[in-house]
Amino acid sequence: QLQLVESGGGLVQPGGSLRLSCAASGASLDSYGIGWFRQAPGKEREAVSCISGSGGMTNYADSVKGRFTISRDNAKNTVYLQMNSLKPEDTAIYYCAADSTIRTTCGPFGYDYWGQGTQVTVSS
Repeated sequence: QLQLVESGGGLVQPGGSLRLSCAASGASLDSYGIGWFRQAPGKEREAVSCISGSGGMTNYADSVKGRFTISRDNAKNTVYLQMNSLKPEDTAIYYCAADSTIRTTCGPFGYDYWGQGTQVTVSS
């Protein structure tokens, strides 16, 4: 069964960068759609970015466009979220999730497997 583990979170100053990793085991991510989500205390979980299981379509929330980049390394069975120009409002627990249905698009719904999350704190 597919297992996902996030890593790479931490404390960073505003304007700094972090790269989050979503490492998979038990199955290949080659044909899985992957989404990154985040949840801050007292707020609803929100979709940040995703990459489709077929064709490599990517989508980003308006709040992170131009700052975040999602990518795959199939050889390492890992998906990344590069986060640049971080802002305090980016502070949240970040989760990755996998969609086992082969799709050419991606969005905020349809994910079957979830990681445990990694904390990102942006503060001076």
